[in-house]
Amino acid sequence: MSRRRALARELLEANCAGMVNLVVIDCDEPDAELRGLSTRDSHALPNLIISNPVNGHAHLGWVLAEPVTTTDYARLKPLAYLTSVLEGLRRATGGDRDYGGLLTKNPFHPRWNAHHVHYHRYSLDELHAPLAASGSMPEPGWMRRKAHLLDPSGPGRNCALFTGARRWAYREVRHHFGDPDGLEAAIRAGAVERNQGFSDPLPAAEVRAIADSISRWILTRSRLWRNGPKAYEETFHAIQTARGHKGGLQGSATRAWQSGQIRGRVERREAFGWER
Repeated sequence: MSRRRALARELLEANCAGMVNLVVIDCDEPDAELRGLSTRDSHALPNLIISNPVNGHAHLGWVLAEPVTTTDYARLKPLAYLTSVLEGLRRATGGDRDYGGLLTKNPFHPRWNAHHVHYHRYSLDELHAPLAASGSMPEPGWMRRKAHLLDPSGPGRNCALFTGARRWAYREVRHHFGDPDGLEAAIRAGAVERNQGFSDPLPAAEVRAIADSISRWILTRSRLWRNGPKAYEETFHAIQTARGHKGGLQGSATRAWQSGQIRGRVERREAFGWER
């Protein structure tokens, strides 16, 4: 809709399609404004605080100096960095994990109390530094955890869908050797299916872009696709062998520990004259 009509709405889209300029946290606490302003050893001061005067809940917004694209998967690293910083801000302020970041309170609407705190535009490094110092940043590898991959939120949906669909697509290759069109169609269908499992699904255009990016990489750079079924089977057997060897070592270590525990109990019983 037109800008004039949109500014009359209570809620607005925080960012345009395909990029993030404004990082928003939804804080559903009665002291949300205070949480945003209390930044000592915690997080960077938000540019914008838009609160509900009835219950105190607020949207906290940080403006980025450079937008982060959400559809260019040649640059997945900045998107993953943004997702981690967003999670750090959520933890630092007690924000809602399920907030998707699509709609934000309109600061010009009379229903809300809006505070334009300052006009500095942040780099991701500037947002990251105080979060890391305060221990609010998520631990390494948190985005690969099953719970996050199954139902992420905000920009994390792009990373989660890309990661989950990519892993599945590598296994799907074996059914489509010599049929690139069939592989592309299968990856698109798989990405759509995974996206439908999110409580806040991505737009269809973004899902298609993710699927096409995965397909392009497999068809142009994957050794498994280039070398064909024989290379795939050899790689599969090598992975299974490595996993079996690792499982055997872990099983041996577990059995050795259990045997040691049993021997220790027996020796203690014999030392004190206890009966079994």
